[in-house]
Amino acid sequence: MKNPQADSTRFYLLLILSLIPIIASSQSMVTVTGTVISEEDRSAMPGVSVTVNGTSNGTMTDEKGFYSLTADSKSVFSFSFIGYVRQEVPVNERKRIDVLLHPETQQIDEIVVIGYGTQSRKSLTSSIASVGTAEVQSIASVSLDQQIQGKAAGVQVIANTGIPGEGIYMRIRGTTSINASNEPLYVVDGVFVNSQSLQNIHTQGQLTNPMADISSSDIASIEILKDANATAIYGSRGANGVVLITTKRGKYKTQPSVRFNTSFGLARAPELWDLVTGPEHATIINEAWANDEKPFATRPFRPVSEGGRGLPEEQPTYDRLSTLFRTALLMKFDLSVTGGNENIRYFIGGDYTSQEATLDPVRFQRGGMRINMDAKLSKKVTLSSSNSLSRTFRNQARVGDGPNGGMLQAALHTPTYLPFVNSDGTPAKWAGFDNLDVLIKHTDIEASSYRYIGNMRLDFEIIKDLRFSSSWSIDFNDYDEFQYWNDLTNLGAASNGYGSDGDTKNMIWINEQTLDYRYHTGEHNFSFLAGNTIQKNSRQSKYIEGYGFPNNSFKLISSAATKTGSVTHSEIGLLSFFGRINYDFASKYFLSFNLRADASSKFGSDNKWGHFPSVGLGWQIKEESFLKNVSWLTNLKLRGSYGVTGNQGGIDEYASQGLWGGGYNYLDQPGIAPEQLGNPELKWESTTQSDLGFDISFVQNKINISFDLYSKYTSNLLLAVPMPSITGFNSIYRNEGEMSNKGFEFTLTTENISSRTFQWSTSLNIARNKNKIEVLPIPINQYNRDWVRMEQGYPMYSFWLYRQLYVDPQTGDAVFEDVNKDGSITVADRQILGDTWPDLFGGMTNNLRYGNFDLSIFFNFQIGNDVFNLNRFFLESGGRRDERRALHANQLNRWQNPGDITDVPRVTTTGNNYRLEQNSRFLENGSFLRLRSLSLGYSIPGSVLKAIRITSARVYFQGTNLWLLKEYIDPDPEINVAGNRQNVQGLDLGTPPQPRIFEFGINLTI
Repeated sequence: MKNPQADSTRFYLLLILSLIPIIASSQSMVTVTGTVISEEDRSAMPGVSVTVNGTSNGTMTDEKGFYSLTADSKSVFSFSFIGYVRQEVPVNERKRIDVLLHPETQQIDEIVVIGYGTQSRKSLTSSIASVGTAEVQSIASVSLDQQIQGKAAGVQVIANTGIPGEGIYMRIRGTTSINASNEPLYVVDGVFVNSQSLQNIHTQGQLTNPMADISSSDIASIEILKDANATAIYGSRGANGVVLITTKRGKYKTQPSVRFNTSFGLARAPELWDLVTGPEHATIINEAWANDEKPFATRPFRPVSEGGRGLPEEQPTYDRLSTLFRTALLMKFDLSVTGGNENIRYFIGGDYTSQEATLDPVRFQRGGMRINMDAKLSKKVTLSSSNSLSRTFRNQARVGDGPNGGMLQAALHTPTYLPFVNSDGTPAKWAGFDNLDVLIKHTDIEASSYRYIGNMRLDFEIIKDLRFSSSWSIDFNDYDEFQYWNDLTNLGAASNGYGSDGDTKNMIWINEQTLDYRYHTGEHNFSFLAGNTIQKNSRQSKYIEGYGFPNNSFKLISSAATKTGSVTHSEIGLLSFFGRINYDFASKYFLSFNLRADASSKFGSDNKWGHFPSVGLGWQIKEESFLKNVSWLTNLKLRGSYGVTGNQGGIDEYASQGLWGGGYNYLDQPGIAPEQLGNPELKWESTTQSDLGFDISFVQNKINISFDLYSKYTSNLLLAVPMPSITGFNSIYRNEGEMSNKGFEFTLTTENISSRTFQWSTSLNIARNKNKIEVLPIPINQYNRDWVRMEQGYPMYSFWLYRQLYVDPQTGDAVFEDVNKDGSITVADRQILGDTWPDLFGGMTNNLRYGNFDLSIFFNFQIGNDVFNLNRFFLESGGRRDERRALHANQLNRWQNPGDITDVPRVTTTGNNYRLEQNSRFLENGSFLRLRSLSLGYSIPGSVLKAIRITSARVYFQGTNLWLLKEYIDPDPEINVAGNRQNVQGLDLGTPPQPRIFEFGINLTI
């Protein structure tokens, strides 16, 4: 007989046991919320897939990057988005999980910007390097072109000076011209922008950099087009490479997002020049006096009672360099708002930058705003606009070559034993240099630049896959500059004050139409592009000077007793037609063909048109059947290209025409005279380039390698050929000369570690370029004393010197190579002994992340380049200049006694020891390895930010130029005194070194 009570007990027991898993399960479920943001620009990421591992449970982030997902508290979430590293995060009973997604080191399906369009990297047949916004912003520089340094293979960037906003040297795959431009073309959102300085005021060899008008905080991406197949679509403007800059835009169907970034920092010169002390200076001068066998009793540094300057040990030491260089302040602010609805998207941003130079009182300031908008007027019509307005202010100084007004010259070259003031307390002037205190307090050189860069574009989809576009673009720059030198300065004392005022207006306007068609059938894919460009450049410059002012309170030129002025105006026009055909079969075989025809007003009527074709081929070997299933190989592509590009930049607007000028008056009658010989045969300079490269990736894109070999050959060089003086003309433009550039580029990117808590990636690029002047009618010497020489068979930027073999240990005299064996050292014994081209150059970046901490370390380097140290030339004078120059500490290594082994000869004012100015002793190894930037950041957890409604926040420290390894004896081998001369590189004289910068900042997204 059954027991009802027992049955009931068993029933309830089984019921309870069956509910235990359900109860336990319900107790372990948790609703997790959070935000997903991009590591690259700290913006919210909509559309990120968030799934629970091992289940079908999942969701997507909304327009603010927000998600909410209910799952087991012990489960693991997976976050994935195309182009980003997949992340798996254990829930661990948390209710808030915020994720920072990292871009993959390289994606073969990544979309890159090309000329007049975009293309997947997988189908590229060209050599194009991409630089992300995070990479450029990791370097504290006001010029975006300088921020590219070391980030792309084959792109050589050198700062001419350590002053913010000054010019730089940038070459993509070498130098192609002597008189025409060697600068790349910069295109900002489709606008061809001017990169040539508008400065007229002389600042001893340095020029301002117009690219400093553009804020890097606005940039979304940078693509650098290097080979002919990539640049030929730009024709005459692509010979030196193209830098495509895309600025930030909003996203459709996203809520407004506010981003605020700010930083504050300090800058110092990491190293200054090493000079002798006052007693050491006096000892060396007396020693030279004795070596010249002059009377001991009349030596310069003898007791004052004997009519001398005092004994060597009695001389004081004054440190002018520490007086001139300061701890500089810098600050940056930028604020932006992005968003959009179904039909309109927008980006509105403003920024302000203030950066003092380490050289007192120089500073740079920039304020600007940007408005980018896109509006879908209908399903087929979209109207887009990009607009930026900036105002840049510079407080400048004369740094470089020349004593008058030369601030660093006065500090560096004035002997250390000479006082700042005279015995009566007035400012002391020595050896032609200005008094340093006077220059610091009274240097008055200012420049203001107002610049608008804008583009309006209409896109119309005529039918499916057929799109017509029309755009109008403008780059307008009003550059105003002023200087005044009062009667306490050398420049002002001669005429009771000197001043000048200039204003230059430069405008580039462009109208373009393109027709783009894409066609697919089976495994065949075609794209066609046709277009035309109408471009006009105009420049007007007004410059006035004044001498003789009532007193130093009157600085306007209207107050001057004597006034002179000039006005210039020039225009050039360019008409172009271009086309491109891209074809791929089965995503394995790729063909690209480009053709552009340009007509320039600079050339004669029979040579206005230039035609620039290119062709590129690509083979995606990985897609072949014999490799498709090889799991460890992700990508293998072979590509090659050949093409022709032209050059007409940099030469005079009317180079082919005979010109007459006014102002050649006879008695009281106005007159004219010929100023330029015409050459109607003048035509385009052209560069042919071939490129062969491959791209290979391993282990799911964790290891990526790109390698390119290239050869460039430039013919019909646009050359200003010297004319005999009897003709009355200095030179005439002709097509004479040829030049070559050959080299390789290597890029390696690796994802070394990628775990939930720790990620580490590395990027390395190395390049080499070998330049050679193949044909040149006659050698051309450059710069004072002809230190630099262009000669057939040698590279550009070569040094023409006397070779010092050794210093005779017995006599202490320098021994030079007698090249022609005639028994004497003459100009015939000078030879090319070095150049500024490095054997290798590049950069390496390591990015690490642990939890919420991120660390980025970037080195750049050059190996094998030469620098001619003009500071040593002037400061190791062996007593020749006495009061006129300080003495370099290297002079202490001079020969003094028989048996001394050194390369610094005995001090003397006679013979060749110090009188042969082009001495190879001053040619130094300019190789360096620089810790260019180090950034350490911490992202504040979202759980902390949620209460104050902030999407993301990151605080960081950023250091620039923190360490430098070099053999160069002076502070910095990355320098050039002649930034205003494109054919001179690697001369160091009176230019401040790159500053060491420490910054602290915060990035906020709301």
